[in-house]
Amino acid sequence: MMSSEQRLREVGEGSSSTSIMLEPSDDHHQLPSPPQLSRYESQKRRDWTTFGQYLKNHKPPVPLSNCNYNHVLDFLRYLDQFGKTKVHLHGCVFFGESEQGGPCTCPLRQAWGSLDALIGRLRAAYEENGGLQETNPFANSAIRIYLREVRDSQAKARGIPYKKKKKRKIQINSSNNNETPARTFQLHSS
Repeated sequence: MMSSEQRLREVGEGSSSTSIMLEPSDDHHQLPSPPQLSRYESQKRRDWTTFGQYLKNHKPPVPLSNCNYNHVLDFLRYLDQFGKTKVHLHGCVFFGESEQGGPCTCPLRQAWGSLDALIGRLRAAYEENGGLQETNPFANSAIRIYLREVRDSQAKARGIPYKKKKKRKIQINSSNNNETPARTFQLHSS
């Protein structure tokens, strides 16, 4: 038998149901907890909140409806002060070297990959929060150009040329029937 503080709940559909013993509770109905957000969804929500706070703290404050790609570019430059990636300048003895042999005074910046992922999450969050795809400031071509320049400059500073992944074709011949034409597949190589 259950104590008066415990409850038995029937869960299921149709003729098959399952009994689940719930923890002791009072007589109030408890709402089910919302589903746990994925890591991506949690990060997207945090990024969206951070960007909204940045706009509120802007001098003068910028309503989201008036936000444009210039505000996004300013936000990305603002984030550089919190970066952890050493980006060597042209005059630095380590410029173009993949390994840093000693200390230098070059600035720390946000890594290109982090900025690229951030823009992807903010682009999605903008549309999920009622923004129109046609007016999405995170999808503006100026943002793509900025990210490309950051990627290229960071690659040069580290002596690692960025190579775009090329598609290569592989032919597979059917061994069962010689009359069947060869199939061609495109694979992304690294």
